[in-house]
Amino acid sequence: MRYLERRKARIEIIPMIDIMFFLLVFFVMITLRMIPATGIASQLPQSSTAQELPHPKVLVTLLADGEIAMDSHKLSLAALTTQLAAEPQPAKTVVTIAGAKSASLQSLLAVMDACRKAGISQIGVAAQEAH
Repeated sequence: MRYLERRKARIEIIPMIDIMFFLLVFFVMITLRMIPATGIASQLPQSSTAQELPHPKVLVTLLADGEIAMDSHKLSLAALTTQLAAEPQPAKTVVTIAGAKSASLQSLLAVMDACRKAGISQIGVAAQEAH
């Protein structure tokens, strides 16, 4: 008679948790692999008084040959000003300039002037801590 009794079906949750954890780890690993590929390699200048700053909202890269890149797209000074002015609140936007070690001071000042023309008042310069 026991064979004719109806048994309630059970869903095993432990294998489902294992699969979800595996998928989570997989997507995290893929995401971490993609992050370094989106940057531009440059040698930052060194400073003995460098301070840790919060992550900037906008990162402008000044390359050694004087070209400007933002979000891995090369821009002119006028295009940089236009793009920064299009930010929702330019006065509250924080811009960090990551210049190459061999970039000229004139190029750095030109980028800073383009940021100021867009209404940006908080401008930082990225540097490596001197060892």
